[in-house]
Amino acid sequence: MHDDPDHSPAERGLPLLRPLRPYTPPRRPMPVSRRNFLRGAGVMMALPFLDSLPALASAAPAATGPARPYPLRFAAIFVGNGVNADHWWAKGAGATMELSRSLEPLAPFRTRLNVINGLFNKPAVGVGIHPGQTGNILSGMPLMKGAVLRGGISMDQVLANQIGQETMQPSLVLGCEQPITGYHETNFSMAYSSHISWQSAESPVPMEVYPSLAFDSLFENRGNRRTQSILDRVKDDAASLGRRISAEDNRKLDEYLTSVREVEKRVDRMRHDQARAEENAQHRGRPLATMNRPDNGLPEDIRNHMRLMCDIVALAFQTDKTRIASLVLCRDLSGLFYPFLGVRKAHHAASHDDLSDDFERITRYYVSNLAYLAARLDAMPEGEGTVLDHTCLLYLSNMWSGYRHDNTRLPLLTVGGLGHSLATGRVLDFSDAGDDHRKLCSLHLSIMDRMGVKLPRFGDADTRLAGL
Repeated sequence: MHDDPDHSPAERGLPLLRPLRPYTPPRRPMPVSRRNFLRGAGVMMALPFLDSLPALASAAPAATGPARPYPLRFAAIFVGNGVNADHWWAKGAGATMELSRSLEPLAPFRTRLNVINGLFNKPAVGVGIHPGQTGNILSGMPLMKGAVLRGGISMDQVLANQIGQETMQPSLVLGCEQPITGYHETNFSMAYSSHISWQSAESPVPMEVYPSLAFDSLFENRGNRRTQSILDRVKDDAASLGRRISAEDNRKLDEYLTSVREVEKRVDRMRHDQARAEENAQHRGRPLATMNRPDNGLPEDIRNHMRLMCDIVALAFQTDKTRIASLVLCRDLSGLFYPFLGVRKAHHAASHDDLSDDFERITRYYVSNLAYLAARLDAMPEGEGTVLDHTCLLYLSNMWSGYRHDNTRLPLLTVGGLGHSLATGRVLDFSDAGDDHRKLCSLHLSIMDRMGVKLPRFGDADTRLAGL
């Protein structure tokens, strides 16, 4: 399963940009809480919240506002090039909400789902197709054309800057495709097509696309024992902890360790592919990022890749490694193929026939990944509920129609109640509300409010989304 060869950097263009420098998030002091750690040789595993361990008054203070018993989490899930609009709708509310064919994978989450229609990102409208419609989807700031990148800090990184000190890692930024370089015909940098998380107006947060590296960062897995099982190295510490916690927490611990083992086995297979790809790239004298999958070490079957990245986000939230994540399942101008769906065209080409059955299957496939992540979080007990109850998953694309490149409205979903601060089980339609009342950044402001980060304005909005 190879990336689309029809859109190489040379064919798109103009001179290539220099590769982004690796971004290392600042190390944060670790708070004391009901969270604990298992330690072994060259590894440290953060654990889920265990109620039988001594706790402080608050395990998860927000940046502002009252203390909460469990942390709130936010993840943005991005899919480029729009949806099949004929099959993107919902009717009714709550448990009886009627879902279209493309949204049917979310049926188990009807009561925790919001289908939001009619919002748009005004600074991205009318400026040019693709990169100009993408790079500011989480910032709402105008993008600069030419060689100099300029937009705005994205809302996930605003959250990371404000509440990231409460966790070991301020945010997790993952992707399932290598970023593309060069320039689009509209003279916007392709960096805008590849990144939704921006640490500043000039600099995106580089995505981690390799599951093994994302997994290792989750567990501080370093050194020459990196390829050895994490659980084998912490088993003595785990046994000691098991003697100090309640039977219910022991059950939770066993489930967590079993989940980590399952993910670790899948990561280990990919680790060998990545190492082999690095050797091949060095032998050919080519940067690894310029090679197509699987030659670049990324999983050939994108289903395995995407599920594994969802698992890593879920584990990061379960253990409070971080509370903020973004996951680019497929970027704008994506070259991914879908033989398992019976679709012959690559993603970008298929989006130009966006009302076809082929593109509906693609749309539904990506919604199924959102449903998978929601199910993983919902299977993680936390207090009287689950991790999903304390999370907001925001699913979005950069346009409504790939054929028309229409971004005058955007497909948007939220899943999760964010600690009961976000009403769910609703279909919200802002199509006729007027441009000033249907800004995407008003939604961003509303979500940040509920995360305890209150700003007078963000991007092009200074009001919250009415009725959210």
